[in-house]
Amino acid sequence: MAEQINREYLEQFGNLEVLAKQIVEGFITGLHKSPFHGFSVEFSEHRLYNSGESTKHVDWKLYARTEKLFTKKYEEETNLRCQFVLDASSSMYFQQEDNWSKLKYSIYGIAALMELLKRQRDAVGLSVFTDELDLHTENKSSNIHHRYIYAELEKLLHQYDAKEVKTTEAVQVLHDIAELCKRRSLIVVFSDMLNDPENKDKLFEALQHLKHNKHEVILFHVVDKKKELDFQFENRPYTLVDMETGEQMKLVPGEVKDHYTKQVAEYFKELEQKCGAYGIDFHELDTNQPLNELLVQFLAKRGKMR
Repeated sequence: MAEQINREYLEQFGNLEVLAKQIVEGFITGLHKSPFHGFSVEFSEHRLYNSGESTKHVDWKLYARTEKLFTKKYEEETNLRCQFVLDASSSMYFQQEDNWSKLKYSIYGIAALMELLKRQRDAVGLSVFTDELDLHTENKSSNIHHRYIYAELEKLLHQYDAKEVKTTEAVQVLHDIAELCKRRSLIVVFSDMLNDPENKDKLFEALQHLKHNKHEVILFHVVDKKKELDFQFENRPYTLVDMETGEQMKLVPGEVKDHYTKQVAEYFKELEQKCGAYGIDFHELDTNQPLNELLVQFLAKRGKMR
C-alpha cells in the first residue's frame, strides 16, 4: 500500500522562498506586482480580501451570503510557472540500508518545493517519465490541482518490484516536455541520469532543448554517492543486478573499483559541464545526506542569485 507524504516534514520549509534567476511569468509575490494579474478570465478559487487592495475582483454575491470579503483568484494570477519532471524508472528505487530510495528522496524534494511555491501562489505542474512520458499536467495554482499532484506522487511511494521494471528513455521524453511547455517556465528535473553512455550526446541535446521557449532549467542529479559513485562495498564477491533489465554481474569490488569510479566520475563531470554551458543549474542530491539541509543550501544559493 502506498504511503502518505509527511506534511509535517514539509512545514520546516515554510519561511523560505524559491527564487527564480530569470523572470519567467512575473515576479515574486510581495516584492513585485505581476503583469499578468487579471489578464485571464479563467476562475480558479476564492481568497480572503486584503485591506487596501483593489476591490475590482471582490465577489459581492458571496459577500451578500457570508458578510465576508473574498476576491476571485484567476489562473493567470501567478508569479511563476514551475514544471517538476520526475524520473520514475526502476533505477530510482535503488536504496541501501536505512537510506531513502532515490525516488522517495525526489518525491519529498518536489513536495517541499511545491509547498513553497504554493505559498507564493505560483503555478506548478508535474511530468513523470520512465521509458515514456507517463504523466504530464498543466501548471496550475489551485488547491485541487495540488491535491491531484500529491496523489500522483503518492502512487509512486511503493517498494521496488522486479516484476514491474521500467527502463529509462530520457532523451525523447525531455524533447517532448520541452515542446509541451509552451509558456516560459522554471523546469525542475529530478533524475539519477543513468542513461546509456553511448547516447550521451543525444541526452545533452535533449537537455539543451529544455531551454526552448526561454525556460529556466534546474537539474537535480539524485544519487547514492557512497554506492553509485564511490563504489563503497566490502571487498568480497557480489552479484550485482541491473534494476531495469535484470541483467546480473558477478564481481569483486576491489578488482573494478578504480576503473569504475574513474569512468562514472568522467561521465557525470561532463554532464555537469554541459549543463553549465547550456545555462542549466546543476545540483547533486546525495541520498546519504539529509534532504532538508541540501534544500536549504540550494534555496540560499538561489536567493543570492537574484
